[in-house]
Amino acid sequence: MTKFQDLGLKEEILKGIREMGFDEAFPIQEAVIPVLLSGRDVVGQAHTGSGKTAAFALSMLQQIQPKKGIQGLIMAPTRELAMQISGEIKKFGKYTGIRVATVYGGQGMGLQLDALDRGVEIVVATPGRLIDHLKRGSIELGDITHIVLDEADTMLDMGFIDDIQFILDLAPEDRVMSLFSATMPTTILRLSEDYLKNPKQFLLDADDLSGEGIDQAFLVIKDRDKMKYLIDFIKPVKGQIIVFCSTKYRTRDVAKFLHQEKFDAVAIEGDMSQSRREQSMSKFRSGKVDILVATDVASRGIDVPRVELVVNYDVPNQEMVYFHRIGRTARAGAKGRAITLVSYSSVGDWNLVKRQIKVELTDLNKEMGIEISIPDPLKRQVPSRRYGGGSSSRSGGYSRGRSGGYGRSGGYGGSSRGDARDDRSGGRKKYGDRGGRNSYGGRSRW
Repeated sequence: MTKFQDLGLKEEILKGIREMGFDEAFPIQEAVIPVLLSGRDVVGQAHTGSGKTAAFALSMLQQIQPKKGIQGLIMAPTRELAMQISGEIKKFGKYTGIRVATVYGGQGMGLQLDALDRGVEIVVATPGRLIDHLKRGSIELGDITHIVLDEADTMLDMGFIDDIQFILDLAPEDRVMSLFSATMPTTILRLSEDYLKNPKQFLLDADDLSGEGIDQAFLVIKDRDKMKYLIDFIKPVKGQIIVFCSTKYRTRDVAKFLHQEKFDAVAIEGDMSQSRREQSMSKFRSGKVDILVATDVASRGIDVPRVELVVNYDVPNQEMVYFHRIGRTARAGAKGRAITLVSYSSVGDWNLVKRQIKVELTDLNKEMGIEISIPDPLKRQVPSRRYGGGSSSRSGGYSRGRSGGYGRSGGYGGSSRGDARDDRSGGRKKYGDRGGRNSYGGRSRW
């Protein structure tokens, strides 16, 4: 593998990289950094845990000059992801003298204005709050030389496409721009054609989305039995655990149940205030709590290297979301496990996910001797969706512990109200909206 020092990076940057414990570049870093340093635009299909943040951050730090105004702009869909990116850039650029500001909805404008007034060279922002600053004049784009759109497909799904176009139209044409997205729907490709100049494309093959190093398994059970099996799976785990739920209501129910069972758990979901979300994430990152319960949107930006197990308490409603979830474990080449709890009413959704998986999964129903008895009306096939994902597995042995359970019949969830996100996204109809249909969070006695 290529070492960072072979990529032509300044010694001040290499010092920060070494201090973080890195020496060799990940494949996406090895491929993207030289292209961006040459001044060419980049389109990269990159998933969670691939090292894409360092790919665009290091090249930006290499070429930006201290005390020359805002030269770098990074847009991200959620505040958590924006904060994570800022944190990584600060570590990489610790000895460069380059300063970073993070602007996002949910935080007081005064704090952000103070940070901007002190002078920064890189701004990491969610689109809505960035536009607020542009209108106030507290951020100007006239000196911008580097722009990054991170997780562009998520910004598209959250309805930010018009905001992004508005922002890009204000930026200088003479710039180096990169766009990273886990999937490449038509609208994202069209956006790249409109705003990027002859970009070098780095598109992953399906085999690259295999979830290498992650031992994956699934268990098909009645929805009301999920609580007791969740306890059985997390009891033997010594490392940290993330439990993904379909809705904020499910998130609250699961977190409450774990507290009742004397587990140290915190939750993050859309209706929480920003200070509470940051407090919960701080406890999880520092290791003060072992379990994080989260929705997909609220979890964007989670980057904790010690996550040993990911539990999909609900089957995701898009195939690629599955990959995003399991990518929270096995970070930076470590090993990890992922278990998906499939309710009878979600078997159709799970079958769609499995179609994209090119390797064998561990069937816990067979290993644990649990019979599947699905009522005939639920034996249906769900129409195909547009996103694909991949995963891998090793045969693993999971055994059920004590019996007993959470004797509450009926599902949790209900309406498909979305999570709170950047301030300006409220009320905006999402791209590809299906008229409020909830793919997996509805109430069911199964």
